[in-house]
Amino acid sequence: MKIQVQEEPGLKETEVLIRCARTDGQTARLLALLSQLEPEQSRRLTGRRDGQTYLLDCRDLLYADTVDKRTFLYTAEAVYETDLRLYELEERLRGEDFFRASKSALVNFNAIRSLRPDLGGRIRLTMEGGEAVYVSRQYAPGLKKRLGL
Repeated sequence: MKIQVQEEPGLKETEVLIRCARTDGQTARLLALLSQLEPEQSRRLTGRRDGQTYLLDCRDLLYADTVDKRTFLYTAEAVYETDLRLYELEERLRGEDFFRASKSALVNFNAIRSLRPDLGGRIRLTMEGGEAVYVSRQYAPGLKKRLGL
């Protein structure tokens, strides 16, 4: 990898340009690291509701899930639809307190009110808004580890 820095006093903000023959694992890791340096931008998401687009702070999100190939963002006040896929949301929210709860859901760790074991090794989360979200058996060990259980 070749790294160059060019100082241009007239620039209003820092610009990063990555040139590569193809996007590979190293490039993806570099992009993930760079996105962590831009916390305000990564904390803002857009969601649609009633024909309007809203700017949402990710700290206001309780959870996100996918139903019928459509992704929804849940806050205490409303539900918004986004064009982002769940894996794209997961990437955007890396570094925030979100974790994968199932193949179709991401949960804001800070918005969990309570949790209890459920049938089949799942964990039932009660969110700040009172809604129930289930952590699948596959992802339950990661949550337990995070909780120190």
